[in-house]
Amino acid sequence: MGAPIAAARYALYFAPAPETALWRFGSAAIGYDAATGADLPIPAVAGMSPERLLEITAEPRRYGFHATLKPPFRLADSTDVAGFLDAVARFAAERRPFELPDLRVAAIGDFLALMVAGRPQALHDLADACVESFDPWRAAMDAAEAARRGAAGLSERERDHLARWGYPYVFDRFRFHMTLSGRLGDPERSALADALSDRLAAIAAPVPVDAITVFVQPDPAARFRVLARFPFG
Repeated sequence: MGAPIAAARYALYFAPAPETALWRFGSAAIGYDAATGADLPIPAVAGMSPERLLEITAEPRRYGFHATLKPPFRLADSTDVAGFLDAVARFAAERRPFELPDLRVAAIGDFLALMVAGRPQALHDLADACVESFDPWRAAMDAAEAARRGAAGLSERERDHLARWGYPYVFDRFRFHMTLSGRLGDPERSALADALSDRLAAIAAPVPVDAITVFVQPDPAARFRVLARFPFG
């Protein structure tokens, strides 16, 4: 693999291994398997049509099932994909696995996600290290991207993060979440949360954080796909 494709974006995510029940749960919930690139049937939810479920999962389907560690970015012109992947492999080899606290379906604003209780130090240390260690690989944002990411009402601290790191929700503003829906109001949000919680309870098990997964979006119109998964040492 040589020089980066100018339009492509890469991201460092936590994503369960594709053979796990949690990966199957999350991929089915959004109707897309980012490991295979296949569309999936979304399980039925009482009172919501299949068309509505497709509509409210359109945004998470674009990104695949994941939790963000280093938000999407284009590679700097002075770098190449092979070198980037080698760096991720070395970074992962220096990490040690740990387990997530119990996952739960919760609302973040108007959308639903899997979240954890509290602020687990190992999780935040990992996210912080990903943001800082791989920033030299990140191309500067263009004006359109900066405007889009800064369009929401950001605090001064979040604006500082955006200017320095290309994303407002890093370090002290980081919140682990695995998005399961787009924005929606009650009673739909409650109905979907109940259905997802029931499905999650059926597969409840410790969730290891034992790898970093690189996702790639080849061009702005494409969905993100799993490019490579790097186990921890």
